[in-house]
Amino acid sequence: MEKSCSLLIHFDKGTPALANEIKEALEGSDVPAKVDAMKKAVMLLLNGETLPQLFITIIRYVLPSEDHTIQKLLLLYLEIIEKTDSKGRVLPEMILICQNLRNNLQHPNEYIRGVTLRFLCRLNEVDIIEPLIPSIMSNLEHRHPYVRRNAILAVMAVYKLPQGEQLLADAPEKIENVLTTEQDPSAKRNAFLMLFQCAQERAINYLLTHVDRVSDWGDLLQMVVLDLVRKVCRTNKGEKGKYIKIIISLLNSPSAAVVYECAGTLVSLSSAPTAIRAAANTYCQLLQSQSDNNVKLIVLDRLNELKSSHREIMVDMIMDVLRALSSPNLDIRRKTLDIVLELITPRNINEVVLTLKKEVMKTQSGELEKNGEYRQMLIQAIHSCAVKFPEVASTVVHLLMDFLGDNNVASAIDVVVFVREIIETNPKLRVSIVTRLLDTFYQIRAARVCSCALWIIGEYCISLSEVESGIATIKQCLGDLPFYSASEEGEANDSSKKSQQINSTTLSSRRPAVLADGTYATQSAASETAFSPPTVVQGSLTAGNLRSLLLTGDFFLGAVVACTLTKLILRLEEVQPSKVEVNKATTNALLIIVSMIQLGQSSALPHPIDNDSYDRMVLCVRLLCNTGNEVRKIWLNSCHESFVKMLSDKQMRETEEIKAKAQISHSQPDDLIDFYHLKSRRGMSQLELEDAVQDDLKRATGEFVKDETDANKLNRVLQLTGFSDPVYAEAYVTVHHYDIVLDVTVINRTKETLQNLCLELATMGDLKLVERPQNYTLAPESSKQIKANIKVSSTETGVIFGNIVYETSNVFDRMVVVLNDIHIDIMDYISPAVCSDAAFRTMWAEFEWENKVAVNTVIQDEKDFLDHIIKSTNMKCLTALSALEGECGFLAANLYAKSVFGEDALVNVSIEKQADSKLSGYIRIRSKTQGIALSLGDKITLKQKGGS
Repeated sequence: MEKSCSLLIHFDKGTPALANEIKEALEGSDVPAKVDAMKKAVMLLLNGETLPQLFITIIRYVLPSEDHTIQKLLLLYLEIIEKTDSKGRVLPEMILICQNLRNNLQHPNEYIRGVTLRFLCRLNEVDIIEPLIPSIMSNLEHRHPYVRRNAILAVMAVYKLPQGEQLLADAPEKIENVLTTEQDPSAKRNAFLMLFQCAQERAINYLLTHVDRVSDWGDLLQMVVLDLVRKVCRTNKGEKGKYIKIIISLLNSPSAAVVYECAGTLVSLSSAPTAIRAAANTYCQLLQSQSDNNVKLIVLDRLNELKSSHREIMVDMIMDVLRALSSPNLDIRRKTLDIVLELITPRNINEVVLTLKKEVMKTQSGELEKNGEYRQMLIQAIHSCAVKFPEVASTVVHLLMDFLGDNNVASAIDVVVFVREIIETNPKLRVSIVTRLLDTFYQIRAARVCSCALWIIGEYCISLSEVESGIATIKQCLGDLPFYSASEEGEANDSSKKSQQINSTTLSSRRPAVLADGTYATQSAASETAFSPPTVVQGSLTAGNLRSLLLTGDFFLGAVVACTLTKLILRLEEVQPSKVEVNKATTNALLIIVSMIQLGQSSALPHPIDNDSYDRMVLCVRLLCNTGNEVRKIWLNSCHESFVKMLSDKQMRETEEIKAKAQISHSQPDDLIDFYHLKSRRGMSQLELEDAVQDDLKRATGEFVKDETDANKLNRVLQLTGFSDPVYAEAYVTVHHYDIVLDVTVINRTKETLQNLCLELATMGDLKLVERPQNYTLAPESSKQIKANIKVSSTETGVIFGNIVYETSNVFDRMVVVLNDIHIDIMDYISPAVCSDAAFRTMWAEFEWENKVAVNTVIQDEKDFLDHIIKSTNMKCLTALSALEGECGFLAANLYAKSVFGEDALVNVSIEKQADSKLSGYIRIRSKTQGIALSLGDKITLKQKGGS
């Protein structure tokens, strides 16, 4: 069994030291060797060894040593050795230890006295401590503050013992006298802490007597004062007013730690607007004054909590919070933007957007490593602002369009998606956005950005000039045709030689030849077998971005170009009165599309055109050759209607998420409401009046959330033993983030007294017991509540198992009752979360752990099965409802959740309805860690058949 100790030491069990070697080193006179031997002895004792033969050696050879290191190690050794026998009586040899401790407490060296007093704080044996009481008390008046502060802690530790009040009956009075005269800040803090924990009334009296001087006390003492205020105000809410004045006075403390604790205390004790505003101001000041990034992140977490419960006050602080963007840390900037975006109102939107614009412009000039990522976050924030308040879009859209050609592809994609949404929601900006997009289109270098920009051009170029400009821009960016050539090797290599050859060859020696693309060429009879394979034509230096992307084999982009040209030609037919111009434009568009098809079918590129892109381009060719009214309507109207529907679905989902985040009110018609206006206001401060108003409002609007219902509690009760067992046990399991609390009820069902009853638990998985089991005595037919705390470190499914051991007077052997296993459910650790499609795809590509579960269910409807999986796994469906509509026999959806440990869980559901109406397919789970992938897979396998 491991021994407890106040010092944690790493110990390598691979090469344990022998007891004889340690003994020889301790008996020698070499001080470094003694120090090394004492360390080895302490580590062996901590890891289960007993070493009884060393005790006398240490008493003889180590105890008299004057070396400070040896004396410190000796006290560690004395702390962990057994000092009592099996019946709890102190061992006789401890008398020697007691005499040594008394000598140390009277030692002329302050360090020896101090460390010995600290050692006594960890000693629980009253028989050893009792003879030392006079020496401990005498050290309260020692000249050195190090000794005095440790003496106060020793007095507090002794007073807390079961018989401490008998040993030191006058300790609170003496410590109060020390507190009055003490000048050392640490000693004063320890004295006040002793009164706070052992004689709270004296601490309160001292605080109220010196209330005007609290702001002058040291930060250590002020922290203890705040602890006392919190405790007193929670037990006696009627006296909250006078203590909150103390907290507000401490808000001006020079110590950042004190100021932070003050703000937290104010928020926990009062909901008055004045108090919340003071706390928010304090947090914002800390955000600016502290350079440590961890401190900034913690403060932002506190501001986020304030935003959830006191949004109307935090709205006024939005510009102060925005100043945190000056930090170069991306996590701080991301968290700041998340807070700010939920505090935007019509009053502050212009200021916020102006600040964000300035930050975007800073990213252009700076050369910081993560400027692109920061710019992407800013663009997403501006996008969110513009969606909520369309009137600000005109001030930012043109600035952001400068980043369509950004090297950071993700940032450019965000910009073009933003432009696509704004041009639909702000019809007044359509003309200016289209004009600017056509001017800057040549700067775009990413295929995905080009595709989205082309869709915008095809959809929103409406007037004649816009349509013609759109066609001209695309032609310019594609460059000269054809995209590849199949000329002679000599012609490909040297144009001057080609011209000489043409001049010197007679017409009679030439004849037409059909090239691979279907066109005619003239070749020399002498060299008709000297053709080189087709090569791509890169075009001139001014050739555009679309050509370079096409020549890399991106035929999806080619299909988008074909569709855009088709839309523009169809619209040109409506707005251009001249049929000649329309026919000319149609011919050019057909030539471009056919050239792209030929490029894809040639051997000039390593990869041929894919079937989807080929079919799309051929459809465009057929449409341009023969246009019907129904087809025209589909291309020019239906596509736009689908986009509008997509935007409305997105807005609806965001509205539902906001509603889901809103606090659910629980209020009954007969709940008591206290009207503070009818109460006496005598002696009440402004803060107390505001608190009364806030409490009334919360009670009236039902903001007080009630505890878990009895029915839910019963669902968490697990039976651990059988009804026929002599000891019945059941556990109520409470899971709260990193902690699991087992509240075990043990009932003695026999007519005998059960002695030394112990609940022995063990764990499997990433679970760890915090406390050691204790022994209890259980009277006949009585019960006992036993609590066990367990720490959790990951979402891997854990198991708690164990037994109950007890003794009776009739049976000498110990009786054992084996308990049922408790399985900790992963559902207690994960909660639904939301992320963008791009983020989902990125994580899906990065995460290395995948669990593939085959669909095996009796459910026959695809949507019912998806709903069942969502409910069973406690995840959020990221796929839009509109994408799941219809009856096609197939369904694919993405689910997402986040664990309390910050782990991401990604799930893809792909199912198909077979001819016999059964569902088949796979559910794929991906995560960064193995535990969550395996646990979710087990959960889905268990639940997917439609069971509970």
